[in-house]
Amino acid sequence: MAVYSLEEGKIYFPKPELADEDGLLAVGGDLSVERLVLAYSNGIFPWYNPDQPILWWCPHERFIIRPHNIHISKSMRKFMRQHRTEIKLNRDFADTIHRCRTKREDTVGTWITDDMEAAYCELNRYGLAYSVEAFIDDELAGGLYGVCIGRCFFGESMFSERENGSKVALILLAQLLEKNSFVMIDCQFHTDHLESMGGERIDWEEYRKMLDEGLEE
Repeated sequence: MAVYSLEEGKIYFPKPELADEDGLLAVGGDLSVERLVLAYSNGIFPWYNPDQPILWWCPHERFIIRPHNIHISKSMRKFMRQHRTEIKLNRDFADTIHRCRTKREDTVGTWITDDMEAAYCELNRYGLAYSVEAFIDDELAGGLYGVCIGRCFFGESMFSERENGSKVALILLAQLLEKNSFVMIDCQFHTDHLESMGGERIDWEEYRKMLDEGLEE
């Protein structure tokens, strides 16, 4: 199946269903606010290495967490009883995305380039991207960031500065989203860690229905 080439400045995407078996849909274009909003509103997201052009993905199989299904293990419940835990939204978005970048650079490598940092900081300025910072006993312990459109939260990356930092961020975020009737946290790709916290695989048809429901308002 053909991978579509996008022109910079022309804001469009081919139909998401045209993505290849691995989920690759298109290449090129830019990371403008308008293009990113169009992408996420159609289940598409950018993901590429620093030495590559911009690659746009729309996997046929999706991995999500329904906020009300967030799983808190017995050991995690005990940990949260023993410590004071809280989250703050947009405490410092630029700091959070940079921490996500450097933590990955030091271990498995990262797709969060200078251009990606700048693009998502711009989304944040438009109120379309949020950082979630977790504090344990008043100390910054971890966090995550993602795109928020309608009642859908599209998670991008997490970091931990101390034990359970990113878990606290995700758990408390899910509980907050549930209170506000959010439909899903889009995790994009499966990981064992996210599965252990309530993540599930769904097909494209179900994902599209949830996306449409979340974007109704």
